[in-house]
Amino acid sequence: MGATADEDVSFTPLTPLTFLERSGEVFADRTAIVYGDRRITYREFAGETTRVARALRAGGIEQGDRVAYLLPNIPEMLVAHFAVPLAGAVLVAINTRLAPAEIQHIVRHCGAKLLVVDSALHPSIAPVADDLGVREIVTVTDPASGAAADPAVGGISYADLVAKGDDEPLPWTVADERATISINYTSGTTGKPKGVMYHHRGAYLNALAEVIHSRHTPESRYLWTLPMFHCNGWCTTWAVTAVGGTHVCLRAVDGGEIWRLLDTEGITHLNGAPTVLVTIANHEDAHPLDREVVVTTAGAPPSPTVISRMAELGTRLVHVYGLTETYGPYTVCEYQDGWAVLDVEARSRLLARQGVGMVVTDGVRVVDGDLRDVPRDGVTMGEVVMRGNNVMSGYFADPDATATAFHGGWFHSGDLGVWHSDGYIELRDRAKDIIISGGENISTIEVEAAIDSHPAVLEVAVVGVPDEKWGERPKAYVVLRAGHEAAAPELREHVRARIAGYKVPDRVEFVAELPKTSTGKIQKFVLREG
Repeated sequence: MGATADEDVSFTPLTPLTFLERSGEVFADRTAIVYGDRRITYREFAGETTRVARALRAGGIEQGDRVAYLLPNIPEMLVAHFAVPLAGAVLVAINTRLAPAEIQHIVRHCGAKLLVVDSALHPSIAPVADDLGVREIVTVTDPASGAAADPAVGGISYADLVAKGDDEPLPWTVADERATISINYTSGTTGKPKGVMYHHRGAYLNALAEVIHSRHTPESRYLWTLPMFHCNGWCTTWAVTAVGGTHVCLRAVDGGEIWRLLDTEGITHLNGAPTVLVTIANHEDAHPLDREVVVTTAGAPPSPTVISRMAELGTRLVHVYGLTETYGPYTVCEYQDGWAVLDVEARSRLLARQGVGMVVTDGVRVVDGDLRDVPRDGVTMGEVVMRGNNVMSGYFADPDATATAFHGGWFHSGDLGVWHSDGYIELRDRAKDIIISGGENISTIEVEAAIDSHPAVLEVAVVGVPDEKWGERPKAYVVLRAGHEAAAPELREHVRARIAGYKVPDRVEFVAELPKTSTGKIQKFVLREG
């Protein structure tokens, strides 16, 4: 007689929480986290996670509640990736570069009950601290930042929060593997950020994909050059922990500090956008490494120059592609044996492609408007679509946007690409007018709205233009109202007061009129070509 559902011995809900449970036992005395002079073992990592989870529960956090974190890549942010779901709650890691109004919108939209914030980021929440809708603000004061807490923010210290907890064990399990583990906000195609929901199952599987494709082992020493707030660090927060590797935290991307850590901490892996690679490759301290370092990159195709330079330094480049809606990386440009004999330019063209679905995905397709596969001729363009365990559950509290993204039973990326005969995809354009600058998504609609709010502006169009350092940057074309004047610096400062600084156009060009179709639609392709 078969086992009943309650006695099913062949099924356990998947959750990345089990990664820390296992490493806390198997690798108890191994160093899990390095940050400055701090050295945290896996036993201590698991213990701290339990105390924080207990503290959250003692503070009134219940199953499914959202807990927001606004922290750089410091140990407390890493602990949060396990402690918040261990408490049964949902982690909302917020982009540390956002403006106060943007942070306020996210915190209120997700209904967070608690906000944990770094003292150096108090200026980003002080103007809105009284209107966040949270029960409590918790401040982490990191000595490395040198920033004191702003009394105007109020709340309690991180030490006060942890003191509420105890070491009583909690189960490293979940009842439902499709329960939400985190919500990551992305601007998408509109100025209003959308909350992308990840479930435990997808986080577990994508973490394992990172282990496989970035070649992590228990000897991995991973440098945190990629923000943990970005798709939960492409799920690497959970991946490195799964194999008992060492997390080397980095508060801010700094070329000199990266090279110091590469040399002194024996770094074997790091992730980042091509702009981070440019910082590493062109720093005055750059030199050939005495070991291979695996560098996983995404956000824009790496240039031949970057590929060549990183190879000279002794790195192995892994090019991946994905979106916030796909837990970060979804495809990988799998390296083929024959590529090694090619010249750097030919090899770079192949490595710059977005590739094929990762091992845990359902693969990737390029389709026409009727969801039919386009020919694999490397010429016919279509939209990149995905589905499976590593596609979001949906947008939080936004069923209409979810339905649009999932129409036809596939997730529509909005990215346009071609399909090559070897099955590799290659992006050619972005249908949603998103600008990818240094790995960060910038919505042209959002930037346009900020510029348009200036009283002197009649019309505006924002496009992405090539940039040697960042890949691309926003440029604004502005038509002024009759009888009004405004200089470019004035407009840029106006925009800076409304949205994050990295979204502010580097260049503003004043024009008499914008190119339009007969129906009045602005022809952005004309602006890009001009």
